[in-house]
Amino acid sequence: MCRVRRGTVFQGSKTLGLLKKSRLTHARLNVPALVQVAALAIIMIRCLDVLMILNTLGARGIGEFIHRSVQTWNLTLVFLSSLVLVFIEIYCAFSLVKGRNWARWVYLLTQVTAASYLWAASLGYGYPELFSIAGESKREILRALFMQKLPDILVLFLLFVPASSRRFFRLQ
Repeated sequence: MCRVRRGTVFQGSKTLGLLKKSRLTHARLNVPALVQVAALAIIMIRCLDVLMILNTLGARGIGEFIHRSVQTWNLTLVFLSSLVLVFIEIYCAFSLVKGRNWARWVYLLTQVTAASYLWAASLGYGYPELFSIAGESKREILRALFMQKLPDILVLFLLFVPASSRRFFRLQ
């Protein structure tokens, strides 16, 4: 029973619309642990990447890098594209937990794009040395690129290979 008093905002089970419970009309699958781990790994890898860049360059180095990156349109495009890519990857991580199948494919596309650009920049086709891998031969560069992308490859493995992950995205 509900007593009505003056100044009471909540009356029984009625609310002002802020705390209403929504009823689902159909059952939803629980998010598999592997998908949760993959989504969390994407977020943590990107945050760790940013922290490592900040640590490597320092405040002065970041300022110089940004200043250098905005001097030509090509460099500005590469710089802004890399930022957009990071935000897309993080958005994909949150969408993966919601069961969006497109998110794992977009994440795969971002990894192919990033690896392709790193490979090209390392071979001399891209300017910012921050976006290149040092090596004396193509084989060394490829090995270093593979080692750098290994965490992302493992995340993709978690999203595409296990049956529970595939079933989760198929049924959502």
